[in-house]
Amino acid sequence: MTKYCLTVSCRSTLGIVAAISGYLAANECNITDSSQFDDMETGRFFMRISFEAAETRKLSVLEEDFAQVASSFGMTYAFKDEAAKMKVIIMVSRFGHCLNDLLYRWKIGALPIDIVAVISNHMDYQKVVVNHDIPFHCIKVTKENKIAAEAAQMRIVEETGAELIVLARYMQVLSDEMCQKMSGRIINIHHSFLPSFKGANPYRQAFERGVKLIGATSHYVTADLDEGPIIEQDIVRITHAQNAQDYVSLGRDVEASVLARAVHAHARHRTFQNGNKTVVFPASPGSYSSERMG
Repeated sequence: MTKYCLTVSCRSTLGIVAAISGYLAANECNITDSSQFDDMETGRFFMRISFEAAETRKLSVLEEDFAQVASSFGMTYAFKDEAAKMKVIIMVSRFGHCLNDLLYRWKIGALPIDIVAVISNHMDYQKVVVNHDIPFHCIKVTKENKIAAEAAQMRIVEETGAELIVLARYMQVLSDEMCQKMSGRIINIHHSFLPSFKGANPYRQAFERGVKLIGATSHYVTADLDEGPIIEQDIVRITHAQNAQDYVSLGRDVEASVLARAVHAHARHRTFQNGNKTVVFPASPGSYSSERMG
């Protein structure tokens, strides 16, 4: 048996679940996990189903034959092989904690991804990346060469077949054109519990305000800086006895964990954009749970 998943979004109406489960049953597929959500405010329906099928049931055929069911409900849908690893490009500048964390989780098999390249605007992490047998590309970015630099980045995306870009503390603002071209396929980590403490040195700002919680936010990238749909967030408690450098250390830990969980959810096709919000279904049995990802 081969494990697949089906993701569906459409206008909420009667009979969707029955139609999907009936189709899978008719094709001798066994549902092993199912999550669904009706957004009462937007009238949208979201569903993710894991199922097993005999090896003779080809994914391409299942997907093609499902088109008739999908058309009757106006569905946006996709079938995925759960064993397939998503091709990912990581972009990083000079803060390497998120990069190092992703490389480690990838190496031990805790992330269902294939890192096909790392792009940076500095040379700091070339050796680390190359030692993992991953191609490293240094593309300098200035105000004068930004268009050419992004064109070079997009060539790497196209040549590698990358399905997702992860901004692991990449400190350059992407152009509106690149955000639109890769819409829903760029994930960023923001070093604060949005929307507080934006701008330079957020941990110093937090320290000076005497906050008791600091956190991190991972979100999809849009043309509106740091305003994209949020995928994952987390916090860590702070006491009066900790200094600004403690804030930085604790912040880096939570940033790495939040980004990894967001990447994991996207790579497992558990995330759906719902306007300027997201629907994120919990990890299914047999997948890496959020506890193991932490």
